[in-house]
Amino acid sequence: MKSITIFNNKGGVGKTTFLCNLASYIGLKMRKRVLVIDADPQCNATIYLLPESLINQLYDSNTRETIDSFFDTLRRGKGYRINPVPAKETKRFGVDLIPGDPKLALSEDLLASDWIDGISGVPRGLQTTFVFKDIILRYSNYDYIFIDVGPSLGGINRAVLIGSDYFIVPMSSDIFSLMAIKNISQSLLKWKRDLQKGLADYETEEGNSYDISGHVAKWRLNFAGYVTQQYTAKTTQGERHPVKAYEKILRRVPRLIKEELINKFSKLPSGITYKLGEIPNLHSIVPMSQTVNAPIFELKAKDGVVGSHFAKVKEAEEIYSQIAATLLNNVEARN
Repeated sequence: MKSITIFNNKGGVGKTTFLCNLASYIGLKMRKRVLVIDADPQCNATIYLLPESLINQLYDSNTRETIDSFFDTLRRGKGYRINPVPAKETKRFGVDLIPGDPKLALSEDLLASDWIDGISGVPRGLQTTFVFKDIILRYSNYDYIFIDVGPSLGGINRAVLIGSDYFIVPMSSDIFSLMAIKNISQSLLKWKRDLQKGLADYETEEGNSYDISGHVAKWRLNFAGYVTQQYTAKTTQGERHPVKAYEKILRRVPRLIKEELINKFSKLPSGITYKLGEIPNLHSIVPMSQTVNAPIFELKAKDGVVGSHFAKVKEAEEIYSQIAATLLNNVEARN
């Protein structure tokens, strides 16, 4: 089982749309067992993957089982939840889902305060810090777990990334996405350094390593690649190219990614392709996909696809096919 977080602290880069369609392609087309964990308090992945009737049923219940359920016992100082939350089957995406919950935002303070104890080697602090690692390990029967997070560098996202094997960075084609890469790099370096100190202090004090469900707790996060999105393209001699305004920004991306993410957070073998792909503006088929709760590449006439929409649907399938194949090659190649 491999866990992969889709992460960028800049908002508006299309993280959730990318995650849901990538996970769906791997589930539907590549026949893998895929779980999506919605760790964004805005719950966008949950809203996208589940029809409205199931959303209402889920959140109207007094005993709703969501990602926040894992924090109930933790907040009361009683450790991790004993039984995992049952995953919801999605209707058209071919993946299972641990639904998000707006209540998860209330755990930011808990994760922030316990982080201070964790990096000092205090067991309670380390337990909270590795909560998402415990969650991920509960679902080891899946081939791939994709985790959606909000656009922040806060405690929730830190805990998710600490619990993950890999992260992918989706980028929009603007100067602010370039700036976000440096923020991500600086934050990850500090979190890694502080966490390693806390684990070393714990081992010195207790005489053994800290473990989660029989697994030695350590920093495992590895950079798996990036995608550029939301650019306007033109076709020249049968090949698509971003228009000049976007092209100037996109030319700067590979060097920055190499300096800030590949060199610092990748242990993948040489020859790996870190640029997973490019996703141009797919225009109206994206909101159409969100409205009918279906993957972009699976949209049909019954969903409202007409005329030139069919070409866009086919294009989307080709794009996600390439991205999925490159990603799986990367995450399966780690030494």
